[in-house]
Amino acid sequence: MKIQILGSGCAKCRALTAVAEQAARDMGLAYELEKVTDIKRYADFGIMVTPALVVDGTVKSSGRVPSLEEARKLLT
Repeated sequence: MKIQILGSGCAKCRALTAVAEQAARDMGLAYELEKVTDIKRYADFGIMVTPALVVDGTVKSSGRVPSLEEARKLLT
């Protein structure tokens, strides 16, 4: 599974990274994490608001940090 966090590295971006990693670990998933900070790449995903969570190329969340429970659901 490829998990991408789109954002500049702000506090919300770091929080989303932590939540996504914790959810993946809790579920025992094998994953690769990529932090995408290049604003030009956001357009590839149609993202206008960060932070965004992308799983295997599909945008799952944008503009907010989901709860740990919600993140688990987004990763399934």
